[in-house]
Amino acid sequence: MKKNRLGASELYVGEIGLGCMSLGTEETKAVALIGEALDRGVTLLDTADLYDGGRNEELVGKAISGRREQVVLATKVGNRRVPGQEGWTWDASKSYILSAVRDSLKRLGTDYIDLYQLHGGTLDDPIDDTIEAFEQLKREGVIRAYGISSIRPNVIREYAARSGIASVMNQYSIVDRRAEETVLPLLAEKGIGVIARGPVASGALANGREPAKGVLDYELDELVALRGALHRLTSPARSLSQLAIRYSLGHPAVAAAVPGASSREQLLQNLAAAEAPPLSDAELEAIRGVSKANRYALHR
Repeated sequence: MKKNRLGASELYVGEIGLGCMSLGTEETKAVALIGEALDRGVTLLDTADLYDGGRNEELVGKAISGRREQVVLATKVGNRRVPGQEGWTWDASKSYILSAVRDSLKRLGTDYIDLYQLHGGTLDDPIDDTIEAFEQLKREGVIRAYGISSIRPNVIREYAARSGIASVMNQYSIVDRRAEETVLPLLAEKGIGVIARGPVASGALANGREPAKGVLDYELDELVALRGALHRLTSPARSLSQLAIRYSLGHPAVAAAVPGASSREQLLQNLAAAEAPPLSDAELEAIRGVSKANRYALHR
């Protein structure tokens, strides 16, 4: 699998990673899926302390035991669970980040994290203190690089201007092209790597799965029509899922795409995109011609 450098960091990631959120909580199945992904060339695993109340990190830790050096391990912080309360609260404070990383390390069964990401972020956060927390962890060798996972352009601009982030994880697909006008050009200019999440749009662009509802500003009939138009752009070498993943990888700012998988079939469909030919400029333009720039507003 082709590897790309993640921003200005020392991390090199396979262009197709695995978003671990949808693995489920059954240990045997989850560990097997991650193991097969690693066997097939995946290096980037993305999880978060929020997923399944920390259980996802535990499963990732079990799966990479004995294989840690093969993996670029990414996790996230900022959503704080309060014992005895439902849900979670947002906490981007330095003290919380320095505390939460220890819990993630324990669940992951490792003594360092390759990419530690702020799991959101707002303009009301103590941004300088948040940045200092990540910089301190980097100096201490607890993390190798840091980034943010956000769809908020104004937040991304602040971190791009004020911090040493290596990456931004951003939702980006054929049906969610919001980042093309704002986020992606900025990050390409700054040399910050983009990790594209949701390239098959929660299955809306997956092989053999007819959508049951619309996505973002696509009504169901529009989404069905889009899939029909995209099918005419597929080939024996590039299925609909693979076309969608290659589209996300087609932007020069994107270092990796991280589709999720809850079954071996989905995993293999996604990873086959690594062998599919990249999209030409003409093909990218054809896809943009049958899709649309989204009306759905980006969050502040």
